[in-house]
Amino acid sequence: MEKPDTLHAPGHPPPFEEPSALHRAVGASALGNAVEWFDYGIYAYGVTYISAALFPGDMENAVLFALATFAISFLVRPLGGLFWGPLGDRIGRKSVLAMTILLMAGATFAVGLIPSYDSIGFWAPTILIILRMLQGFSTGGEYGGAATFMAEYAPDDRRGFYGSFLEFGTLAGFASGAALMLAYSLHLGEAAMQEWGWRIPFLIAGPIGLVGMYLRSKLEDTPVFREEMASAERRTPPGLAAMTREYWRPMLVVGGLVVSLNVVNYTLLSYMPTYLQRRIGLSNQEALLVPIIGMLLMMIVVPFAGALSDRIGRRPMWRWSLIGLLLLVVPLYMLIGTGFTGAIVGFTLLGLLYAPQLATISATFPAMFPTAVRFAGFAIAYNISTSIFGGTAPMIGSGLISLTGDPLMPAYYMMLACIVGLIALHFMPETAGRSLREDPFARTDEPAPVP
Repeated sequence: MEKPDTLHAPGHPPPFEEPSALHRAVGASALGNAVEWFDYGIYAYGVTYISAALFPGDMENAVLFALATFAISFLVRPLGGLFWGPLGDRIGRKSVLAMTILLMAGATFAVGLIPSYDSIGFWAPTILIILRMLQGFSTGGEYGGAATFMAEYAPDDRRGFYGSFLEFGTLAGFASGAALMLAYSLHLGEAAMQEWGWRIPFLIAGPIGLVGMYLRSKLEDTPVFREEMASAERRTPPGLAAMTREYWRPMLVVGGLVVSLNVVNYTLLSYMPTYLQRRIGLSNQEALLVPIIGMLLMMIVVPFAGALSDRIGRRPMWRWSLIGLLLLVVPLYMLIGTGFTGAIVGFTLLGLLYAPQLATISATFPAMFPTAVRFAGFAIAYNISTSIFGGTAPMIGSGLISLTGDPLMPAYYMMLACIVGLIALHFMPETAGRSLREDPFARTDEPAPVP
């Protein structure tokens, strides 16, 4: 496939000012995303410790309660998207991102201070649920804002490459959370981890969040947004009803793609340690080590996948990933079930099949919407789909296994999600190389290119 033409509106400058500003924007966006996923990492990889400390009942029920609490935060994410998205389109991306990272890191820090269930009874899980809801509310603006910020700073013909570093931050945060849990587990021992050691990674999130807020507060808002604000033809962002009526096509396409993206993401990254430990029988340390190895290899691949999408387009990258997962997820899950070595190989191959989706999120989704509604449209569509299908994936996977006794149920669920993603992909226009000042769904005279 030929590389799409790079288009800029006549008389407009390129969508970035200088390399140093672009690099600072990339770093600040990636760090904020890393903080968000650091929280998910330490929660996912410390779920057995959190279950024992903050929930009643036997371990099987406590783990299920902890996974349900993980899902609860996602139910609040659409409210965060509805609040932060329109706000970001009115007052700017930078201001919203400084607020969301502070709220998110503060809630994560507070989780490490919750007294145990033995000390305060049901107040322990209640406080955890409240803090997880605060995290979900802040995350409703964090990811959409960071991806929009990154996309609007990047040059059109390299948006995939620079946008991929947001997902590099995702993997770095997740891997760091897992590595910390593993390191403390090995150093402190199981008894100390159960008693107090699991709290340390949560407390570390506080100062990291302050650093991220400081870096973001020092940035200018994106050139594309400042240009929109200065325009005499600037349009007031529409309300939710008008947005749904006018931009239902990109919202449905993004929502459908997010089903596949986040069912795979949260099943593979969040639920896998629990699956390996409780369903496959690996030790706690082995269950943590498997995803760490896989994610480190994914971190190497993601920037190359993002750069490749600038050359051949986003659609081929998504198609290869979705079809590959659809065909191979069951055999690779069977390989994971063979033991520690098989788990490393199977997880790594699944991660590499997933990487083309992950690497291109920040380049693909913001480009579906015009500037005046980009933050809100992306945040609302992304978070509604994620709350229904993404955050619930670990709980659904665990529940289906308990219901059927079949350890391959998470793989079947991932296959179903990939089919939904392929349907949505059919309606997605190609945006690689095109200016963010365009509305890709407004080009009614030009069919979406099919590679």
